[in-house]
Amino acid sequence: MKVLISSIGSRGEAQPVLALALELRALGHDATLCIPPNFKPWVEARGIACIPIGPDVQEFTAQSANAGAQPRRPTHAQLQQFVAHTVRDQFAVTREAARGCDLIVVAGGLQSAGRSVAEALQIPYVYAAYCAGTLPSREHPPPLMRPQWLPAFVRRQQWLPALVNRLLWVQSERSWNDLFRAPVNEQRAALGLGPVDSVPPHIFTDRPWLAADPSLGPAGPSAHLTITQTGAWLLPSPAPLPEELERFLASGEPPLYLGFGSMQARPETSRVLVEAARAVGRRAVISHGWGNLDVIDRGADCIAIGDVDHTKLFPRVAAVVHHGGAGTTTAAASAGAPQLVVPHLYDQYYWANRVRRLGIGVAGPLAARLRTHALVDALRASLRPDVAARARAFASRVERDGARIAARRLGAELG
Repeated sequence: MKVLISSIGSRGEAQPVLALALELRALGHDATLCIPPNFKPWVEARGIACIPIGPDVQEFTAQSANAGAQPRRPTHAQLQQFVAHTVRDQFAVTREAARGCDLIVVAGGLQSAGRSVAEALQIPYVYAAYCAGTLPSREHPPPLMRPQWLPAFVRRQQWLPALVNRLLWVQSERSWNDLFRAPVNEQRAALGLGPVDSVPPHIFTDRPWLAADPSLGPAGPSAHLTITQTGAWLLPSPAPLPEELERFLASGEPPLYLGFGSMQARPETSRVLVEAARAVGRRAVISHGWGNLDVIDRGADCIAIGDVDHTKLFPRVAAVVHHGGAGTTTAAASAGAPQLVVPHLYDQYYWANRVRRLGIGVAGPLAARLRTHALVDALRASLRPDVAARARAFASRVERDGARIAARRLGAELG
């Protein structure tokens, strides 16, 4: 079986599909990834073919962050033009990449071409979400495009009444269609396909998969969707932790891990993180991430690191302070480490809420309100013995073989 797997986004989107591709290869299938170009060398180093799609995401986000302290929001016309260009590019690349394939798998809702190309080629299509909060349900609000007439603090909440959630999902679908329906239907026409009435259900299908842990982020009830939940698609790295990091870990009590992955950071964020760690008497491992976080002095109580295998590092830290990405949240839960989630955007509010409700960590201050005193209070709460005990106990419930489960199911369904 030849499979094309496509996802568009940060490493949090790319890493799970690489895990799936490796498991498919282990079963004797031929898997190719179609993801942003900045991940191509990393993917090919693991022996998986990679076809670039879209812009270099890391470079794109850095340029956006450097546009100024108060960058102007694009006009609606500019946003429509950008989306139209993006959709055209996705259809062109996906159509070419899928030639000779038996199946297309799309992970994450930003890939708008996969189902249409699969339809044109008359091959099966599977959509996988990384977070239950991104699939329509009365149990939670949509993660994006909340109406601006709602107060900002309400737009980030997960406890809204079912009726409000339903109305917000209707509004979210309208917003997506306003931007994506016309360019998607234009490209479908070029493939000889009829138009779709609504883009989100077209991409998601009525039988989506959910690549998230059933205990950590369970699929909620939905009147319109039949959801297959496989567990998160985790990717252990064969590489050991760097020697300098190993020496730091061995030289004292377990430190805090502090990092925000692909999120951009304000200039003072590194100082806030280090000062907060010192205020609670803990050493700190600062992850550079895409925000270029770093130590603020030459103190022996801090170290700055690049990308490392979270499954190797997190079991050795006292707590994990992070942005609430699906992969980082799952890795910390799997390691039994207490979490402090500082949500920035999208599904990160969902994961912060799940960590809080499960009692395995704390939903900390929002990224825009990250100050030393607020982070210190949240750190003290996350380091309480009862939180640490619940985190350790919860670790045994986390499914670690989600990518293997998904690969075997794909193979079984297609024969």
